[in-house]
Amino acid sequence: MSVGAELWLIGTPSELDAITRALSTAGHRVYTGPRTPLTGGDAGRYRLYLRLSVTTAAGQPRQVPDTTAAGGALVDLAAARARRRTA
Repeated sequence: MSVGAELWLIGTPSELDAITRALSTAGHRVYTGPRTPLTGGDAGRYRLYLRLSVTTAAGQPRQVPDTTAAGGALVDLAAARARRRTA
């Protein structure tokens, strides 16, 4: 069973490279759009459109927990960036 996914990624060039590599291991890249530079407070970051085709075991679709009604928490991106290790 093959499932399609469309994603908009936003980050620095190295962040986009890393996430694209990680997602490519999960599936086949069908289309990668051009990197579009962001402006203003997001200067130095880019937006990238990516389409993937992911194959799952036949009859065994992955179950993703629904956290929308369970009070899922938002990630504080500024704090996460301050704590991250750079490669």
